[in-house]
Amino acid sequence: MDTCDVLIVGGGPAGSACAWALGRAGLDVVVVDRATFPRDKVCAGWITPQVVDELELDTNEYRKGRTFQAFTGFRVGLVDGDRTVETRYEAPVSFGIRRCEFDAYLLRRSGARVLLGEPATSIVRDNQHWVVNDAVRAPMLVGAGGHFCPVARAVNPEHARPATQLVVAQEAEFELDPDDEAASPTAGEMPELYFCRELDGYGWRVRKGNYVNIGIGRVDCRLLPPTVARFVAFLERTGRLSHHAGRRWHGHAYLVSAPVARRTVGDGMLLAGDAAGLAWPQSGEGIRPAIQSGLFAAQTIVDAAGRYTRGRLHRYDTWLREKFAASPVVRALSPLVPATVWMPLARRLLGNRAFVRSVVLNRGFLRP
Repeated sequence: MDTCDVLIVGGGPAGSACAWALGRAGLDVVVVDRATFPRDKVCAGWITPQVVDELELDTNEYRKGRTFQAFTGFRVGLVDGDRTVETRYEAPVSFGIRRCEFDAYLLRRSGARVLLGEPATSIVRDNQHWVVNDAVRAPMLVGAGGHFCPVARAVNPEHARPATQLVVAQEAEFELDPDDEAASPTAGEMPELYFCRELDGYGWRVRKGNYVNIGIGRVDCRLLPPTVARFVAFLERTGRLSHHAGRRWHGHAYLVSAPVARRTVGDGMLLAGDAAGLAWPQSGEGIRPAIQSGLFAAQTIVDAAGRYTRGRLHRYDTWLREKFAASPVVRALSPLVPATVWMPLARRLLGNRAFVRSVVLNRGFLRP
């Protein structure tokens, strides 16, 4: 049986960020993931300058053979709406990335030992250690495997899980050919966001280099298939998407962090990223919360100095709740949370340039 200091289940941004920080502190880390990398991932695919700083990314290095599209504005409207609001910034406020490239890069850069194509089918607590798949043993376990993370399921029994806000999404990412480009021109510097009229989700169209990502997410999973069809029809009807564009759809589900919905700390155990349900309720953004939680999980583990009791790790849970639990006012106004009272006003405000810039973008999608 292999042994390590910390075993991380999930090699996405949360797991990779945690492994990278732990490795820099001198700990031996193993990352297990059921997928093989590069992998597809449902995501519009952009990161903010804060993510670049927090991960200390060398953007010049990253650009070599990878997509890194500067975004200097957004176009915002309603699905089936007849107008949009454009907001421009003086400097890049986000950078478009392809998750298949970004996730593989972060995992490789982490320096951790990796076991890919290995689903964690068995998770057992053995005295002061965790044993996964009867193959890897460690005193510290980090669950970073997304919404369906097996560690999250193991420490959050179904009957003990509180009612939560589950978002479901579908997306497709494809490379443009000349015919697509002529039929559906897309400005690379300006992603487009289109909110559902019920204000319980939104669609996007994002150009990243020679790739386009389209997708839509909303709270009620029963409404997603007709919503996707309506959104695609809207894009095609308005000339925003070619009828001939190659599309292969992928699905995904995750929890929003209002409040942090899952038990995230136990003896020798932490949950990070979507496994902890940390996506921002205002936008559904999950990359930065995943990275922030992965980095703080690593710091909590290092500070615990080998004594991984729940009490020693509890400050991680306190930090999560202070960092990610939205206020009641924010939850009421959140585009991803149904708020019938606010719908008529909010729909009108989505046509107001100042509101879109200050509230929807700066506080929702680009929050500092």
